[in-house]
Amino acid sequence: MAAYFGSRLRKGAATTAVAAAAVAALSASQAPGATGDQGRQTTADSQSAPDAGTEDSATGNSPYYTDLPPLTTPTPAPSSSSSGTPAATGDSQSGIPATVLDAYQQAAAELGSAKPGCNLPWELLAAIGKVESGQARGGNVDAEGTTLSPILGPQLDGNGFALIRDTDDGAYDGNSRYDQAVGPMQFIPSTWAWAGRDGNDDGVKDPNNIYDAALAAGHYLCRFGWDLSRSGDLRSAILSYNNSTEYYNTVMSWLEYYRKGTHEIPDGTGTVPVDRSDASDNGAGAGSGSGSGAGSGGTATTPPPSSDPKPKPPKPPTSGGPTTPPTKPPTTTPPTTTPPTPTDTVHHLENAGTPKLTAMAGDTFGDRPTARAETKAGKAVAKVRVRFTIVGGTDTTFTGGEKVAVAVTDASGKAVAPALRAGERTGDFTVRATLVGRIIEGLDHDATVTARAADTLARVGTEDLTCVADGEFAEQVTVKATYQDEIADGVAATATLIKSADDPTANDKGPYFKDADGKAVRTLSGLTTDAKGRLKLPKLYADNTVGTFKLLVTTTGGATLTLDLTVTEPAPTPSESATPSPSSSPSA
Repeated sequence: MAAYFGSRLRKGAATTAVAAAAVAALSASQAPGATGDQGRQTTADSQSAPDAGTEDSATGNSPYYTDLPPLTTPTPAPSSSSSGTPAATGDSQSGIPATVLDAYQQAAAELGSAKPGCNLPWELLAAIGKVESGQARGGNVDAEGTTLSPILGPQLDGNGFALIRDTDDGAYDGNSRYDQAVGPMQFIPSTWAWAGRDGNDDGVKDPNNIYDAALAAGHYLCRFGWDLSRSGDLRSAILSYNNSTEYYNTVMSWLEYYRKGTHEIPDGTGTVPVDRSDASDNGAGAGSGSGSGAGSGGTATTPPPSSDPKPKPPKPPTSGGPTTPPTKPPTTTPPTTTPPTPTDTVHHLENAGTPKLTAMAGDTFGDRPTARAETKAGKAVAKVRVRFTIVGGTDTTFTGGEKVAVAVTDASGKAVAPALRAGERTGDFTVRATLVGRIIEGLDHDATVTARAADTLARVGTEDLTCVADGEFAEQVTVKATYQDEIADGVAATATLIKSADDPTANDKGPYFKDADGKAVRTLSGLTTDAKGRLKLPKLYADNTVGTFKLLVTTTGGATLTLDLTVTEPAPTPSESATPSPSSSPSA
């Protein structure tokens, strides 16, 4: 159901033109053949009266911020080696607070694994987060990603907004009469009840937590099999979040802007937007006037801004004569100094005892990357977020299939990343630890993935491996590989018919395998053990040479097994074994 938006406070016709141009540019970049307009609302009806069905949208079609992106090109992210403060790298309006940005990127990474066909860009989550709450009120979140004060939309009581009576007994929004959109992604409780996710693995689905809310928004946008690389599906997904063409245009403007590049800024330093879709003619943007919240992007504890921000001068006295001066000058409240956060005190990251990280392909690393946050004096800093990123040409991931993970430091200042799971690609890579919320020098951990290996080979079966000359062996050789007494699956192996135990070169006579053309070969490479660590060799054949021969099987990791093959003379045929009787001469 579309909300009543009233007279909108915009930045003039120029900004509307910018939004339209940005949307047109982005639409043109979508995949060819995509449907042009699959939205459920046109510009003409975007301000229609409330109707039924609003519960189907994430926000209940609550108000949203209408500020458009700056006209300047966004500042790209600074390099990890950049010195100086984040403020020097770009303005707070175009930047994204560190924890909020991390939540968007983690959510998109998880959706990339869970629903790869959705093609969800993290920039879409950032665009919606900007429009819904001004990136969690400029990144006003704690180390866990939870907002420091509630972000509530106006109560949906039908008074200029949708009518959605309470569905959660006030559990999320504190309102037991009507629902209100909650948190940095502005979910109404009835939607959160089924769409909510636990994005930070703390066992709680909290709409006030940016990690939970961003992951929930990602799943919400990826339902119905939508492919967000298609313009039609992208439009449908955005309109399902808030059913307004103006909303769609605003989100698309920010999506296009963030796709051009952005930068990370410290938490709490972002610019909170000003203009809102429910703003009155005076630009106050005070929400519904119900007193139950501060509207989309507002906080339940923050009163609406005054419509007359400048104090009026005192009126002159009604009688003549000089004005009586005040008995004492007006007092002014000195500006308060915000105490430094734990993140502000971190000077560097130290290795917290992580050795060289090594694992075989397909295995879980025995050690986990760690980092210790310290002040300049070497004192541990607790409750700060450390981001671990896998860097380099590798298919290794953290548990859960992601390349990025965030951990919070404990009382000793130590942050521990999730376990690493090696992929099949061997070689070296790096796990880089960086501080979330400030730019300081990162900490690199070297890591290596080695090929799958076995240290023991054993034959499966006990039958003698025998054959007559010019025949074939009845028994196919099967071996089993293990590594440290565990099944060694996927291990590369080679089988060679060698000259002798002292000479492992391939023999030129005796038993042999056959290639695809039926020709004799005495070395087979590229063999691999199966999921049970077993390797069954092809059938063996014998030429006309009799005797005992050697079969050598080797694997990556140095496991070897030598087996004896016996080739015997063929058994004589009955005609060959029969003794001719002496001829008897006729009697005279």
